[in-house]
Amino acid sequence: MAAPPGDAPLTAANNIQPFFVLHKAAAATASSVPSSRARRRIDASLPSSPNPKSAKRTRDVDAQAEEDSELYEQLRLEAFHRIWSRIQSTIDEVLRGINLKLFDQVLQWAQESFSATRAVAKPCHAEVRQPYPILTDLICRRIPTAFVLTKNAEFVDDITTFRDLAGHLQSSGCHLAKLSAAELSVKHGVGGCFRSLLRQLLSDVPDVVDVSALASWYCDADNYDQPIIVIIDDLEQCSGDVLGELVMMLSEWVIKIPIFFVMGIATTLDAPKKLLSSEALQRLEPCKLTLGSPSDRMNALVEAILVKPCAGFCISHEVAMFLRNYFFRHDGTITSFISALKLACSQHFSMEPLSFLCMGVLQEDCEEFWHDKFEALPQVIQKYAFGLASCTSATNLSNSSNDMVNGLSKLLKSQKDWSSVLLCLYEAGRHDKVQLLDIFCEAVNPDLQTQNALNAELPISKVNIEKLSGMNSGSGKVYMAQVMNAIRYLPMETLLRVLEVWSIHLRGMSEINDKVKELQSTTIDADSVRATKEKWTRRSTGSTGNGTVPLNEKVAMLLQDITRKYLVPVECLPFHEIICFKNVGVLQSALIGNPRRMVQLDLLKSQRHLKCSCCSRIGTALSGSLHDTSIMCNLAQEYGDVINLHDWYISFEGIINSRNSKVNRKSYSSPSKKKSKSTPPESEAMIQARFCRAVTEMQITGLLRMPSKRRPDLVQRISFGP
Repeated sequence: MAAPPGDAPLTAANNIQPFFVLHKAAAATASSVPSSRARRRIDASLPSSPNPKSAKRTRDVDAQAEEDSELYEQLRLEAFHRIWSRIQSTIDEVLRGINLKLFDQVLQWAQESFSATRAVAKPCHAEVRQPYPILTDLICRRIPTAFVLTKNAEFVDDITTFRDLAGHLQSSGCHLAKLSAAELSVKHGVGGCFRSLLRQLLSDVPDVVDVSALASWYCDADNYDQPIIVIIDDLEQCSGDVLGELVMMLSEWVIKIPIFFVMGIATTLDAPKKLLSSEALQRLEPCKLTLGSPSDRMNALVEAILVKPCAGFCISHEVAMFLRNYFFRHDGTITSFISALKLACSQHFSMEPLSFLCMGVLQEDCEEFWHDKFEALPQVIQKYAFGLASCTSATNLSNSSNDMVNGLSKLLKSQKDWSSVLLCLYEAGRHDKVQLLDIFCEAVNPDLQTQNALNAELPISKVNIEKLSGMNSGSGKVYMAQVMNAIRYLPMETLLRVLEVWSIHLRGMSEINDKVKELQSTTIDADSVRATKEKWTRRSTGSTGNGTVPLNEKVAMLLQDITRKYLVPVECLPFHEIICFKNVGVLQSALIGNPRRMVQLDLLKSQRHLKCSCCSRIGTALSGSLHDTSIMCNLAQEYGDVINLHDWYISFEGIINSRNSKVNRKSYSSPSKKKSKSTPPESEAMIQARFCRAVTEMQITGLLRMPSKRRPDLVQRISFGP
């Protein structure tokens, strides 16, 4: 909130602004147009250019540079929208494909339940319109209910799932209604939630709602031969009494109106027993279904958007480790991981000048796109491209557009080979419960290239693999060593299935694919397979001996060889900065945040953000035109952990009075004929009021602890960071 001027009283009317203004401008003179003397003095103070044409040329160059900067900023923004749109569509497609099996199960259950209900009785339209239910026994008054166990710790991941489920059922002809936990609350009661149900089905809801209105709607020819599905996506958050009353009411009409429930459960399948009464539970006919685990969905997402180059954007090892830890700290919520990845993508396109070249991956002829874009770049940006840290070690670069195109093409080809080998590692490791995200974090580690070079001469053997599996977490290859160890003990049928999947992943690598086919063609008779089964069921992990399966040994050797040759992290390749986001500090600050630290820095360095002429001059002296809280925060840096209030006030008063004296001197020395009216100095009471308000703002922000009763003259300063 801006400090009031000296002639304005500090009243509540001046204190109701909805925004905080962190700066107040310096006092303006009475005349906004400078006089002729002032104009001459200003012109004389400017440095004279010996060559007017040179000055004009400089201004033209600056204007052109500013125009180019705006152009490439717009290109980066457009590239971000296109790249993230591609990533988001891939995410939606993957999640929809994972949930499709569950959706089909729910649809099949609804159709079977509808057929079973119609088999009991099929009332005519006149019977359905009667304002009372059909008298049947208790068995015929049970509502088919599908309990969907989502296994998610946070409801945020279930929103998309149940939204897609509703769309899938509705496209199959079912009537859909959704009731939230807020609608099934004591505040709304059963009447409020039933009115919400009717509002989603009926075009005209009567003032007095009852089940007969729903029965009349269902008798229409367009509505009669399909069930009504009511989706309750978060059962645990609903009111048990309201939901139980709704179940009891609708169960009386289930023969006339085939209305079924789909209820989402995040914890355990015993949740309905804890929530509903025994009488309400007897009116439900349960069917238990289970959604895929968060780890399975995460593996599918990592494969689609991080391992496979679907959009030309990737992340570094440090960013991958941060996102992995961020995912587990947020109870494994997919939504938090996707939000963090989107933020990383946006930060990359806002910070990297050449990031708009990522769009070349989405083009049919990426090399032509890169060549045209690079040729149109200014010399400064072209020089920046070849000055990247990843290009300094390259010796065969001639700083031409062909070098840039060849470098990006090799980068893209290397990424495709890297993803193929990584998927082969995961296919072998998932039989030992290895997660793709863990292997991915190891595969993008730039230290992997050095370790592969050191282990290049190490032959693959049982002793060496046991050494690799015993490496500590600091070595960076724990999960890869676990995969290598798991291959040696895979059953023969499982190993052959792994090779079949490898042949699919390695289609673009003909030489390696031929070796895989050669291993697949290895003939093993039925007796040896049976003997292998019996032997590996009796084996122990730490056993050593002569019973080594030749095919397992060959597969392990092949995997180690292609890992050493083709699993090259992206950070080890030239021009990787264009497509790879590496600044984990920016991402961490944006996601985890340190708001008090940021407020403190903004108050201490407000000139950098305001960029005004009155308080950004060179020098360490504080300007009185700064906001009072900013002045107080800067003055607090001169003290230790404890600040004397009287000394603090004297310093603050001195800065305010010095500003007022400067304004008065300027007004008295004004060259204009009409003297400007001098600003009267602020009273001591007004300065004290401004001081108290600034201290209160610092206390609310958390930068200050107010004085205690024992020492009322001292306050404690709270600092964040160095």
